Order: sequence, then structure tokens, then C-alpha cells
Amino acid sequence: MWRKNRCISEPAIAVYRQWIPRFMDYCNSKRLNWRTELTVAGVMRFSKWYARSRDIDVERALHSARSALRAWSDGLQRLGETLPPWRPTTEPSQSQLPFLREFAAYMREHRGSPESTIHKKITHTEGLLEFLRHRRRRVVDLRLSDLDAYVVKCAKRYAPVTVCDVCSTLRSFTRFLRASGRIPVDLAPSVLSPVVRKGARPHRALPWKDVRRILRAIDRSTACGKRDYALLLLMSTYGLGAGEAIRLTLEDIDWRAATLHVVRPKTRVEFILPLLPEVARVLVDYLRHGRPAYARTRHLFVQMLVPHGPLSCSAAVRHQLIKHAREAGVSASYLGSHVLRHSHASRQMELGTPAKLIGDILGHRDPDSTSAYLRVATERLRQIALPVPR
Repeated sequence: MWRKNRCISEPAIAVYRQWIPRFMDYCNSKRLNWRTELTVAGVMRFSKWYARSRDIDVERALHSARSALRAWSDGLQRLGETLPPWRPTTEPSQSQLPFLREFAAYMREHRGSPESTIHKKITHTEGLLEFLRHRRRRVVDLRLSDLDAYVVKCAKRYAPVTVCDVCSTLRSFTRFLRASGRIPVDLAPSVLSPVVRKGARPHRALPWKDVRRILRAIDRSTACGKRDYALLLLMSTYGLGAGEAIRLTLEDIDWRAATLHVVRPKTRVEFILPLLPEVARVLVDYLRHGRPAYARTRHLFVQMLVPHGPLSCSAAVRHQLIKHAREAGVSASYLGSHVLRHSHASRQMELGTPAKLIGDILGHRDPDSTSAYLRVATERLRQIALPVPR
């Protein structure tokens, strides 16, 4: 099964097979049930025992044993064995304070916020609560000066757009505190955000030749390279955002109709794109020779490490993009997960594609959102620019 998954090399399999009998000998010597011990906590106990018996470093033993035994646990479960979860499963809400759970329910039920927005606002709120703890201030004693000080602190660390997001969260949180009777005054109208003018900074896009250089630099002889090439090709061909690409599932590809079904993460709007022949060939190569054969998830793009789950967030895409850009010798001031989306839109604008069609593909509701790409379509601008007088 490990060989069919194409993600574990033969030398690694040989090492893994050495750790399994060591673990079994440990369980037998301690009269332990190996099935119940095959968890991250059980493997930690085994590693400490093994390190003491061999007089070696515990961290070194733990690192090697954990990789081997986790892969073994995952493989056994895929082959039908019933084992306890590798890590204890806890609901995210169980680790939150009660009023944070109430805040999440308030945003969900009264504001209609999607889960991604709720998660972001809860994260911002946790940062505020940590800030208040350092100031030894209770939530019920919250003052406007506390909020101002927190915004100033964030402004020193984050970009203005991110600070605006934080301020939006502070307004939502203070409205919730007032609605739930925890504070006597509504502080929301007094939370001031930094001024960020719409279109003040053009979208960051790469020249199309640099996009092609990045794609050519990917080593497609490995399973990971096949995945990265298929992922980045999809994003650059269709202008998909990272959130849209990592949420694609196997069912979203209709091979007979040659279409691709995409869902916008925030709005949940669905639309159909044509599956271009070159993209289809790359996806077939990835599915046949790159994607782990025993991955449990139905997501199209998965992690190459056990347990081969879906890509967790857009940061995973950004890391791969930066890695391959470095290999291609492409340098840019910023390489975010949306840079391929912006590059696609700019390229279409340079080719003369109607703005309405570009907006439909990108999912823009406002034409002004598409017009922002005119500012980075440099080749088009050069054609209409007037000569500089001598």
C-alpha cells in the first residue's frame, strides 16, 4: 500500500519496517495492547523507553519512530483495521471560552457570516483577549482606550488592509458584548480603521513569461511535482484563487462533459468552466501517477505526507509557489497565493478579452473589481500610451 501511494521511498519503507518490530517487542515486554498504544502518546512513551534502553537521544528516536508508526497506523486503518485515532479529536469550540462560542453563534445566526469569516474573527478576538490579559483588564471593563491601544499595536505589525479587518472584528465583538449585556455602552461606532483607498495599490501580478518559467521549473518526475504542477496550472489557466483550488474534489471533474465545477468559498456561488485538453492531460497524469492511491479524502489535491489529508489552507499553496519561483529564478516583492489569479486576469486583459467575460470567470459582481486589472496590464497600456515629448 505504501508503494502504491508513491509518497514513501524504498529506503524509508526499509526504516519503517525496522521500527514496527521494535514497537511490538516493547508492547509485549510491557504487556500492553499494541492497538491501543498505537497513538501519538503511546509512541512517545515507546520512544522514551527505546532511547533509554539504547542510550540515544530521545528526540531523535521520537522523530524517526513517530513517522514510521504513524504511517503504519494509517496504513492498517486503510486496510480495514480498527484503531484509535492518532491524536485525540476535540471540537475547536470546546477549547474556546463560553462567550467566544456565543460570539461565533451570534455571527452565524444574526449576521449570516460564513464559517471562514467566523474563524477569522474569533482569531482576531483571541488576540484582543490576550492583549487585555496583559493589561489586566476584564472584558466587562473594556474601554475605548484599550481598543485604541490594540489597534495601534496591530498597525505596527500588520498591513493597513489587515488592520481594517481587525477593526471590523472589534466592531462586531463590541456590538455582541453590548447586545449580550456584558458592557453598558456600544463602543463599535468609536472604533476607527486606517484609511485605505480603493485601488490605492494595484494588484500584484507576474509577467506571463515568469508564470511560464515557474511552471517549467517544477520537477514533474515526482509525485509532489505532479501535484504542484497540476495545482499551479489550474490556478494560472482559470484564475482560481487558492481557496477555490484546494476545495476541488474528484466529483467536481466531469470527464465526459469536459467541465470543471467550482464553488466560491465565501459566497458559495457555483459555476462551470470548460476542462481544457492540456489541463485534462495534466490532471490525468497527476491522478494516475501522483495522487496517493489510498488517500481517504475526496479532495483533488492532497498532502503527500501521512495521513494524506486535503491541503489545509492557502498558505500551503503560497509556500509551494515561493519554492518553485525560487527554483525558476523568479523574484518578486510579494508572492501570495492570489498572484496567479491576478496574473491570469492581467494576461487576459492584455489579450483583449472583454472585461465582462474576465469578471464572470473571476466571479466579480462589481465591474470596478475587474477594472482594477487595467492598472497592471502593462503591455496594453504601452499600446495606448503617448510618446514623451523631447
